[in-house]
Amino acid sequence: MAFLLIILMAGCAKEDQLVEQADDQLFQEPLSGEQINQIIDGILDETGTFNWLDVDDFVLWSAALNGDSIITIGYGEGSFSEFKNVDLLNQKQVIYDLILSIEKEKNPKFKSTGNDFLLYEDPILNYMDFKITSLETVKELKNLQGIRYLEPGGYRYFAYETKFKSSSGCTTSADNVNAADYRVISPNCLVPWVFDKHNIPSAWAYSTGAGVGVGLIDTGVSSNQPLLGSSFNDGYSSGRTISKYGVYVDSFWPWSTKTDGYHDKCGHGTSMASTIASPRNDDMLPVGVAYNCNLVSYRATHDVVLDGYHEQKGVAKALTDLGNRSDIKVISMSIGHIFSVGRIEDAVKYAYSRGKMIIAAGGTSTEWTNFVGVIFPASMSETVAVTGITDGSGYTECAVCHKGSKIDFTVIMQRAGNSDRTSVCLGYYAGQKDYVGGSSVATSTTAGIAALIWGRYPSWNRTQVLDKMKQSASLYPNKSSNFGYGSINALLAVQ
Repeated sequence: MAFLLIILMAGCAKEDQLVEQADDQLFQEPLSGEQINQIIDGILDETGTFNWLDVDDFVLWSAALNGDSIITIGYGEGSFSEFKNVDLLNQKQVIYDLILSIEKEKNPKFKSTGNDFLLYEDPILNYMDFKITSLETVKELKNLQGIRYLEPGGYRYFAYETKFKSSSGCTTSADNVNAADYRVISPNCLVPWVFDKHNIPSAWAYSTGAGVGVGLIDTGVSSNQPLLGSSFNDGYSSGRTISKYGVYVDSFWPWSTKTDGYHDKCGHGTSMASTIASPRNDDMLPVGVAYNCNLVSYRATHDVVLDGYHEQKGVAKALTDLGNRSDIKVISMSIGHIFSVGRIEDAVKYAYSRGKMIIAAGGTSTEWTNFVGVIFPASMSETVAVTGITDGSGYTECAVCHKGSKIDFTVIMQRAGNSDRTSVCLGYYAGQKDYVGGSSVATSTTAGIAALIWGRYPSWNRTQVLDKMKQSASLYPNKSSNFGYGSINALLAVQ
């Protein structure tokens, strides 16, 4: 995932010091976003992971107030329920009544209607979003039985990292691609050098992904790229479909429901769609791994960093929708966050329960911040985590790629000694080709390989396909502590 971050750990400010400061203030003023980030950074630095359960009531309340006063509540014994039984309905009512009672008492401006109370209730996933103002509300909610998580649903970690430059993986301009980084095959299309490293062209003799549905959750697909639109069926690519949906709400207001459409304004999603499914035709442009698969694209995010209320809701919605589609076998997610998000975790588990293979980016950031480890949701056991490596000897992560014990597979996607020469894909505009790198392209490449296997063995389930991926990988039957089973040989995987 093209996820460039510079995160410097501010270890001088410890959580106990900030809580002591809060005691001095008699809990009258919430912590600032910068202070909250210091606490998050300290926990990440110490343990390598962060969860909102790691902080106390005051920090959680402060984060909620710094994030549009939204508290997200995961309730019930499970992550989802397509039918809410009596126990769940009762628990929802208890939560509702508790918040209503405390907020009415503590907040003289409180309204139980409109946009000031219950913001959202998911029909399938067991979570709700409320607006709160009182620390007492957080304290009492934490004491309720059946609360799986409490999170500040609108808190944006990176909004308070203004002293650092960061990039969200967005660009709509095209690079000058070195002719040595592709080769021409019939009927005059370009095969990225990365594909040959994984024997993908040889695998096409057995499968091109026909009949397999791949779901892409990202920033959408450019309406300026006809090969991912009206010319999706062209040349050797035929009889397939591309569908585009928009579930991202581009609004400052948390109660807004007007979505932003399917058009990619970032460029990242277009690169991922191209890598998976670009047609094989005679336009002298890059072909996709599974050039005959069906593609379903969801514009669920503004960029690749899942650091906002509407982005996180959009991703959860996309996962739930794709989970409900019988035609979808693979879900590709080259997006993530440095810590977990409850509603997305619930949605991943829902899609997983429906038999989907969810392939997620292990993480891409600056070469100085790879200590973050495998990011969320690739860190979940329900996902297949992928990272990128160079074409040098042995296993060396790409210049901006993460590694760790959660990684399942690698993709060779960067020239050793030249971080600018990565995989090749369609550009944002018609007629363009472009470079694409990081664990993002590693993820979409792996999603395409999974589609090839499913196209070869359409009756197989997720476990069988995943086992074939493992057995065809370079390190199998061993698993590296940093690089999983290694790089998949697509030809072996479809034989």
